[in-house]
This record gives sequence, structure tokens and C-alpha cells, in this order.
Amino acid sequence: MADDRAIGDRAGREGAGRDELVHREQLSPNWDERTQPISMVVLHYTEMQPMESALERLCDPEAKVSAHYLISEAGEVIRLVPEDKRAWHAGASSWRGQRDVNSASIGIELDHPGHALGYRPFAEAQIDALLPLVSRIVQQYDIPRANVVGHSDVAPTRKIDPGEFFPWNRLAEHRLCLARPTRLDLGDPFDNDGAFFLALERFGYDITDRHKAVEAFQRRWRPEMIDGEIDGEIRAILFKLLLDRDRGSAR
Repeated sequence: MADDRAIGDRAGREGAGRDELVHREQLSPNWDERTQPISMVVLHYTEMQPMESALERLCDPEAKVSAHYLISEAGEVIRLVPEDKRAWHAGASSWRGQRDVNSASIGIELDHPGHALGYRPFAEAQIDALLPLVSRIVQQYDIPRANVVGHSDVAPTRKIDPGEFFPWNRLAEHRLCLARPTRLDLGDPFDNDGAFFLALERFGYDITDRHKAVEAFQRRWRPEMIDGEIDGEIRAILFKLLLDRDRGSAR
């Protein structure tokens, strides 16, 4: 696809000159040293308006929060923390057994009002800026598509961002995250809820709060209906995701 080539070209140029995809820097004091290699990308929304308020908070030493990048709705990419440092964006979280998500990930905040201030679709210019940035990051650090996730995936008991309107399909079109399974003809192999939750944990989710874990899974993989209830469709989706990953076709 032409779009794939364009994103790849931009990502390749970025690998040689790290600033090409970044419009400006406003460095935050909120970081420390990594203890893990980079293996994840975590996407957030700011849930603050205007963007300057979010930027101020992400750079406030008293707030003790930050991210590596903030992307405005107009598509401006602002670097807040160098990638080799540990930004403070994920909080208490886990994914696929990784408990220090901040050390293992690059955090990207999207300027957005969030659910609290009027949830709405994400701006086209913002996603257009996000795509090449994520592309460069996953190529540079060899990040599996299964590890490009939302904040709600790694912290299901606390967070719901970036939420059901986030266009994961746009990222999946460019092989930057896993796509939602469409062929569910293999059916539902889980004969009880316990088996489903063991599989959900194996896929990556924290199942401490089972209802919230199911909501988080639905928010990512079946956003049109989020009720926290296990049904045949989400069982089939989870089974297909695990099967593809185990076969090595959904790294």
C-alpha cells in the first residue's frame, strides 16, 4: 500500500535523524533510569483541556507524572522525556507478566478531553502524526504488535483510556498493533469462566478484578459492547488471538 510505504519511509528517515517526527521539545523533570529494555508502547489520552494544561501537568515536578511524547489534536508531536529514560505514565500496571511497565515502555499521550470532558473520536491529524511515530518506535526497538497497547490494557482496574473510539484499526492496517480477529469460525473452546480467565491472563491482562479485566478486553477488542460480561463472541475473539500468537503469526 502507498500509505505503508510513506509511513515506512518517514520511519526510516527518523531512525537516522531522531528529531524528524518531533516538532518541539519541552522536557519534563519527571523521569528516572530504566531497569528493563524497551519492549512496549502504551497509548493514553490526557483527559484535560486545553492541551497546555496537560502539558503543564506532565512537566510539573509536583505532579510526578510524564510521558515520552504528547501529540496535539492538530498533530504537533512534543517530546517530554528522552526514550532512553523511564517516564512516569503507566502507574501501577502489568502486561504479559511485566510489572514495571514504565521501565519497559514508551508512553504516548494524546491530547483529548477523554470520557470526563466529552468523549469523541480522535482527530485525523493526531492519528496521522501518531502512525509514523509508532512505526519508527516499533521498528527501532523490535516491539511485538501484541505489545502496542492502551492504558486500559495494562491497568484495567484503574483506567479506560484511550477508550472505545481509539482507531486501533488504523494502526493494525500498518501492522503496528494486532488487528481485531474477524474469522471466529473456530468457536469457543472455554468450557467455563475459569478457563477463560486463565487464557485472558495468559494473553497479558491482569485479572485481579475479573469484571474490569473483561471490560478492558472488550474495550480493546469489541468496543461496540462493553458490559464486563463473558459471552461467546469474546471467548472466540480471545481464542483466535491466542491461537494466532502461539502460531507465531501475531507477534
